[in-house]
Amino acid sequence: MTETILANAMLVLPGESFRGQVRLADGRIADIAEGAGVPAGAVDCGGDLVMPGLIELHTDNLERHIQPRPKVGWPHQAAIIAHDAELAGVGITTVFDALRVGSVVSNGRLGYGEYARALADEILDLRAQGALRISHFLHLRAEVCSETLTEELARFGPDDRIGIVSLMDHTPGQRQFSDLTQLRNYVRGKHGLSEAEFQDHVAQQVALSARVREEHEAAAVAAARHYGAVLASHDDTTPEQVAVSRAHGVRFAEFPTTEAAARACRNHGIGVMMGAPNLIRGGSHSGNVAAQALAEAGVLDILSSDYVPSALLTGALMLGDLWGDMARGIATVTSAPAQAAGLADRGRLEPGARADVIRVTRIGTAGAVRGVWVQGRRAG
Repeated sequence: MTETILANAMLVLPGESFRGQVRLADGRIADIAEGAGVPAGAVDCGGDLVMPGLIELHTDNLERHIQPRPKVGWPHQAAIIAHDAELAGVGITTVFDALRVGSVVSNGRLGYGEYARALADEILDLRAQGALRISHFLHLRAEVCSETLTEELARFGPDDRIGIVSLMDHTPGQRQFSDLTQLRNYVRGKHGLSEAEFQDHVAQQVALSARVREEHEAAAVAAARHYGAVLASHDDTTPEQVAVSRAHGVRFAEFPTTEAAARACRNHGIGVMMGAPNLIRGGSHSGNVAAQALAEAGVLDILSSDYVPSALLTGALMLGDLWGDMARGIATVTSAPAQAAGLADRGRLEPGARADVIRVTRIGTAGAVRGVWVQGRRAG
């Protein structure tokens, strides 16, 4: 039996915070007590925050490790291990690694190929070997506007630890790319296209979407059900799109692009997830609704680090300060994502819960992670 006591800490519990201690034993939270005392053998946290390990539902961070620079590939095992260590170092103890399914293979210059099944095998193999510090699940990002979605989904099954399937539709002229100026800047800047080539690309993608959208949406919804995964929407922009998400059985919405869509999600009982980088930077880099505006309107439930892992903790602390309620801010990266993903065993400091716990020192608006325990074992 392994036991750790974190004492003289500011414990962040569901709905409240107080000075106390938490005892971890046999992979679970054994008990919690109030008071500033430090029992013999305990870790004296000196008033630091002690909270549940952070839960990340959507991150593209692994892609950065696999391709650290444009056209530079990195060995996948080393990349996955480095990604895992980085997340542990910033307090994330559960991650849903986002992998795109659905490719465009007919366009030699602007196409993008299949990779998810092979990379998933490598992640799952390293997990089976005990090489990873934190808990990894898969998040399949189902690209509706693609050529191969149905075939790629069929390569996965219920034993692949798929926790989330999200419905992505990057058809030009809608959702994230409702403003073609943003898409033009991105595509032409990345690929060096002429205006005529860009217009041809837009026409091809719009035509592809018209052919496959309904079939691919239905396939992704059915696949989520087959895997036993939670269904998420992506970049909902209008209340009408939110109504479609609700009809599909979506549980949470990733990055709604307008306040109207976020309010519609709230009305339909769909959780709203926004990017922590949006919150920290003071706005969306692509011109969509600001996360702070949704927080102030009371329609933000979950944060995601998206492309900056350290943003998850900083964003939650900022929300705690903004709302004047640290427990509420921390819930957006612990209990709320756990509930959205159907993980009943973690995300809360309470007896019997999985002992995924972190210790954090406040430094200005940010926080420094000073200890990470996963199932009661030191992981960082």
